[in-house]
Amino acid sequence: MRTISIIGSTGSIGTQTLDIVRKEKDIRVSALAAGRNIDLLEAQVREFRPVLCSCMDETDAAELRVRLSDTGTRVTSGMDGLIEVATEPEASIVVTGIVGMIGIRPTIAAIEAGKDIALANKETLVCAGHIIMPLASKCGVDILPVDSEHSAIFQSLNGEPKNRLEKILLTASGGPFRGKSRAELENMTLADALKHPNWSMGRKVTIDSASLCNKGLEVMEAKWLFGVELDQIQVLIHPQSIVHSAVQYADGAIMAQLGVPDMKLPIQYALYYPDRRPMDTGRVDLFSLGSLTFEKPDTDTFPGLKLAYDACRRGGSLPTVFNAANEAAVRMFIDGALKFVEIPEFISACMDHHTVIDDPSVDDILGIESEVRAFAEAYR
Repeated sequence: MRTISIIGSTGSIGTQTLDIVRKEKDIRVSALAAGRNIDLLEAQVREFRPVLCSCMDETDAAELRVRLSDTGTRVTSGMDGLIEVATEPEASIVVTGIVGMIGIRPTIAAIEAGKDIALANKETLVCAGHIIMPLASKCGVDILPVDSEHSAIFQSLNGEPKNRLEKILLTASGGPFRGKSRAELENMTLADALKHPNWSMGRKVTIDSASLCNKGLEVMEAKWLFGVELDQIQVLIHPQSIVHSAVQYADGAIMAQLGVPDMKLPIQYALYYPDRRPMDTGRVDLFSLGSLTFEKPDTDTFPGLKLAYDACRRGGSLPTVFNAANEAAVRMFIDGALKFVEIPEFISACMDHHTVIDDPSVDDILGIESEVRAFAEAYR
């Protein structure tokens, strides 16, 4: 019996993780953390009976304590609650499915408590990879990637000498706006941006996919996760989303992981690694598929990817600025305060405004979020 805790249990990664728990029967959930969807969180607590749950707002937590008074589950709130869920003593694996920089402190706390991390919160490594990866090594903790692309790279590296890795081939679907011109993007709405052709994801990640900013974040995450140089990571647009990513070795051989676009596969692989469990999801039918295609990303029309490379190449606190600025830009786009084509323009303005800190602490990183938020208020 494996015991896990989940940060972000009501989101896309969290709910799919719980689908796997339902099916497999040999995973116990000891703690759940969510944002403000306390109706779903209550239902999850009643089904999975964790010893602890947490939500972000104390008013919500107070209501939840009343609702759950018959269950024996303890209810906490805020950052302290997130950290309690991340360090719950019975859990051996923490699934970090929460979106945003709020995941950094709980992830650090979980590592220090000796928990393995099933990592779906890419911001953790984008902003604090220089802190997280050495800490995980020091604590003897495994970081198991849940993003489909990073899981594919992880699987393609299995059994191969990592010092013979030549290049990571990081695939991207191209999102709903693939092939569109800048002029066409001028009129794209929130509803348009949320129509991803292949994947079912939360709103923020789906919008990031449309702008290619998500792929930029994944480039930065891959650099830390696999210990490679930035120039060893090449992004390929692959509209079928069947090759989830690949690794090219020094002899020219390419190892790739293929599968249907379903997040349950990388989640389950992380939870049971190194075992592979049967899954009742679909299978790739190469006969009916017929062909796989690959294209260069259009960074003129989608400059967010180039900005991510620029931020990662400069390093220090600039990747954090890219991430925080993108989060702010997506919020403004959702609120109607920013057009889709203005997302990379806002990110670029934030990067230009920032004075880079070469070796940022966690406090520095979280302070940058406030800095960018203030810049966004003045920018509106």
